[in-house]
Amino acid sequence: MSTSTAVGVELLNSPVRRMIVDFLAGSGEAGETVQMTAAQLAELLELHVTTARFHLDQLVTAGILEAAFVREGVGRPRKVYRLASGSLTEEGDSPAMRILTELLADSFAAQLAGDPVTPYEAGRRWAEEHIPAEPAERAATPGAWLAKIGRLVDVLGTWGYTPNLSVSGSGRVATLQLDRCPFLDLARTNPAVVCGIHRGLISGALARFGEDGVDVSLEPFVGPQHCLARITTTNPFTPSTAPPTPSKETA
Repeated sequence: MSTSTAVGVELLNSPVRRMIVDFLAGSGEAGETVQMTAAQLAELLELHVTTARFHLDQLVTAGILEAAFVREGVGRPRKVYRLASGSLTEEGDSPAMRILTELLADSFAAQLAGDPVTPYEAGRRWAEEHIPAEPAERAATPGAWLAKIGRLVDVLGTWGYTPNLSVSGSGRVATLQLDRCPFLDLARTNPAVVCGIHRGLISGALARFGEDGVDVSLEPFVGPQHCLARITTTNPFTPSTAPPTPSKETA
């Protein structure tokens, strides 16, 4: 990740700045670029205009936004802000960053509504709202549990992770080594937040697959570029009662 991108990600740790980017990233009429004044954004965010300008200036300095003066009719030109060209492409507009955008926006909205949520709760809520439910019974055998973990690995892959799986504890514990974490730079400065989001995303995803009885723990930075997620099912396994398949000798 480039230095400028890393600086931008750190700036977007702030829910206020993330909300500003969200508003300006919205679709304008007929594909027009969305641009707003500091006063308009301050009203949307219920902030003092001076506070809004402070955050806007930080985003402009980082190259995420650009400012311009526009004249509409008579009077002095207005200073407006809009997304800088190319500021949210590739890394900044990856699936993981879109998830982070929505998580921060939802958390900020909940805080304004007097219902603050923890990073874990934010991650779980996001998963429950965005991952299609797959009605299924709870896994009753190690093989069925491993199939659910396989679905989770597929989901993590679409978000940009490269998970490696191992199983222990008589098949009850799945350990995922999460390589290429798309939140890596953010995790270095805010590990509690990122680990909480990860735990919520994982438990929420499994709940959508019918597995609501799980314990998820995160061990960050066991290596320079990866973390470990340990997922344990708390549901009991039922021993198989299927009769053994006759062998050729006894058939």
